Amino acid sequence: MTDHELIRIRLGDQQDVFALRRLGREVAEMVGLKGQDQIRVATALSEVGREAFDVHAAATVLFSVSERELLITVDHRLGADIGASEGVKLAGRLFDDVTLDPAGGRIRMTKVLPVSIHALDLDDVRARLTHLAPAGALEELREHNRELAATLEEVMRLNEELQETNQGVMALYSQLSAELDQTNRGVVALYAELDDKSRRLRQSGEARKRFWTNVSHELRTPLNSIIGLVRLMAGPGGDPLTGEQPHQVRLIESSAKTLLELVDELLDMAKAEAGRLEPRPSVIDVVALAEQLAMTLRPSEETHEVTLSVEVADSVHEMLVDEVLLTRVLRNLVSNALKFTERGTVKLLAHLDTSTDEVVFTVADTGIGIAAGHLEKVFEEFFQVPGPIQVTVRGTGLGLPYARRVAEALGGTLELSSRPGEGTTATLRLPHRMQPPEVRRMLIADDDADFRALARRLLSGVAAHIDEARDGAEALALMRVNPPDVVLLDLLMPRLDGAALLQHMADDDLLRGVAVVTVTNDPPRPSASHPVLSKQGLRRDKLLAAIHAAIGGDHE
Repeated sequence: MTDHELIRIRLGDQQDVFALRRLGREVAEMVGLKGQDQIRVATALSEVGREAFDVHAAATVLFSVSERELLITVDHRLGADIGASEGVKLAGRLFDDVTLDPAGGRIRMTKVLPVSIHALDLDDVRARLTHLAPAGALEELREHNRELAATLEEVMRLNEELQETNQGVMALYSQLSAELDQTNRGVVALYAELDDKSRRLRQSGEARKRFWTNVSHELRTPLNSIIGLVRLMAGPGGDPLTGEQPHQVRLIESSAKTLLELVDELLDMAKAEAGRLEPRPSVIDVVALAEQLAMTLRPSEETHEVTLSVEVADSVHEMLVDEVLLTRVLRNLVSNALKFTERGTVKLLAHLDTSTDEVVFTVADTGIGIAAGHLEKVFEEFFQVPGPIQVTVRGTGLGLPYARRVAEALGGTLELSSRPGEGTTATLRLPHRMQPPEVRRMLIADDDADFRALARRLLSGVAAHIDEARDGAEALALMRVNPPDVVLLDLLMPRLDGAALLQHMADDDLLRGVAVVTVTNDPPRPSASHPVLSKQGLRRDKLLAAIHAAIGGDHE
């Protein structure tokens, strides 16, 4: 890039310093720089020139232009320490770029031009600069004062604009503060309303559980009496039955047993929802259980066009589980499949998933199927899929909700997949061997009542006693009265969040040793001090493994 020389000046006395200042301002104006930039160039040159004159060092200043820059080069005898001088430092702030010769002796200052040099008549600029009259000290001082006055006026104008801007910002801040305050009041009111509704829902749920429990207990007594009387009638000590009487008595006994099973399931459901269903695992023969179930439920060939088959993989053999509860779950699933399959097949299959050490039971049918919008609703209590076949099939709408609750209490999951008109597949996954850690007391600290209920179900049979807290402050108060062995802690809670609660526990000698498992709605991040689980898709086996790790101090 070629530099085009405009003018050169030699500094030898004080008069030359005044001339340099004026020359800098004139050159800046001629090459198109605006008023403030003209003052910046003149001021920087005045300071650099004064320093050169004060140490009696002769200096030459060259003004030139390149494609889009004004270049001012100062050759001097100040040495390499010129970079530390006040004049050079000032030039660094007023010019776009200042470079120093590493060996000392040259300063190169650059200012970007608003136009290309092709828009300038360089010969005319040189001629005007050559005929520029010398500047006197008084005249230059007056010009300097005029520049200061103009700069002060500009500063005052900017200050007025800044004040107006500040007033606008304060008005906007006041408006936003008022809106935020109004929003906060609304949030507080909404939180109070939600808290009241949650309290009512809890009361309603507790009343429903009490109703189910009481009704279940009240029904068991007459049903057991009916079954006992039937056995007396059909037993060897009773009068001989004639004609249709034996058949009728067997029907009475069968119906009473069916009702008793339903009552037991209602009672189990109430216990499971309250987190008080305690599985009693034992070693069972999966093949024998499945075949017995098929023998009991297999439809007669005269009344059905449905084939029920059972297949248990060789890898399953035995499992450690509550046999009664597992049988009830599978009976529900197979019975449902038979109810809603008019013709075709129902298959009960079992295999071992070695990757998770789970026994996977599937009940697949070729029945009417379930629409995608109803796949989760069928797990709601008393819900039944609308359709013509449902009119002819008796049911309570409790079978699948009961089956899922019991599956969770057993440490597993129950899911459905289906397509209307093509059939339904129920998949039950259970731990191959139930080995829950024994915990005397647990605390669930979470403001979500639904999650607390889920956690209580998943912890059924694990803890001898389970406390619940709706926020961190309530949790801290409960822990100080009865320190738990393990606390299941939500990180986001009102009043006192999870992180603050952990800090309080760390500062308390009584609570410092309590094991902690935290839960979050966000993707979990590993913690150096305790296990962290996601609430999404939380399963009993993962929760129990986290509790075991927290108690043992190993959660890597």
